Amino acid sequence: MEIKFWGVRGSTPTPQPENLRYGGNTSCVEVRGHAGSVIVLDAGTGIRPLGTSLPESLARVDILLTHLHMDHIQGLGFFAPLYDGSKEVHIWGPASTTLSLEERLRRYLSPPLFPVRMRDLDCRLQIHEVPCGDFTIGEFRCSAALVVHPGPTVGFRLETRDGSLAYIPDHEPALGAERFPVDAKWTSGHDLAAGVDLLIHDSQFTAEEYGRHRGWGHSAFDDVLRFTKLAGAKHLVAFHHDPAHTDADLDRLLRVPAADYPFEFTPGKEGAEFVLPNGG
Repeated sequence: MEIKFWGVRGSTPTPQPENLRYGGNTSCVEVRGHAGSVIVLDAGTGIRPLGTSLPESLARVDILLTHLHMDHIQGLGFFAPLYDGSKEVHIWGPASTTLSLEERLRRYLSPPLFPVRMRDLDCRLQIHEVPCGDFTIGEFRCSAALVVHPGPTVGFRLETRDGSLAYIPDHEPALGAERFPVDAKWTSGHDLAAGVDLLIHDSQFTAEEYGRHRGWGHSAFDDVLRFTKLAGAKHLVAFHHDPAHTDADLDRLLRVPAADYPFEFTPGKEGAEFVLPNGG
């Protein structure tokens, strides 16, 4: 399993010079399997350069959307395979209580928000709603589960013979807990992350910032460390960086005392690549 980060920022793109080292594009991660399947996790602004990098021979690509907040779909209309009649594109994501996933996506892919309507895309497009139990994409065994974040939001778990990955980019598992963590069975996202080789997780706030933003659906970095330890994940990648945090801020904030946490840690950066099992 090969993983590449194309966007690691949350909320809004930040193309400022002081953010170039970690990157300013919003959430998007590419995952490739040993047999050639390609899965795209979220469609933030990082999906545009990802789309132009894909080989012409690739016949199918699957996009897994955790939710439909703008920072996770604002690059979707600029994804090159959508305009290629030889491509099969599958989009997976949550419906709402009143609208199907297709109806929700049409609201974005239509004027006045976007000039091209979803019905006019050239690719062979298929829409799938999650959570829907376990499902298979090529060599990937996939599952989705609802997690704590405003609006219908899921996290994903992907597994192959090479390893396992959990992707939970917008998540507040400590919400409502007097002391976090609590028992695993009461912890949002635990089953998705349990024992995975690589966990990509929301790490937007400092502890002080979280105190002012409780209920916004994002995590304090200290809580993410505790969540990772509780889940028994082997490697944590901090993700969904706050748009107000510069490279220098992230260097200072994203530090892990190795003696306290029995897992590897890497701050999420655009262009970073991981290989499972060797790089997990």
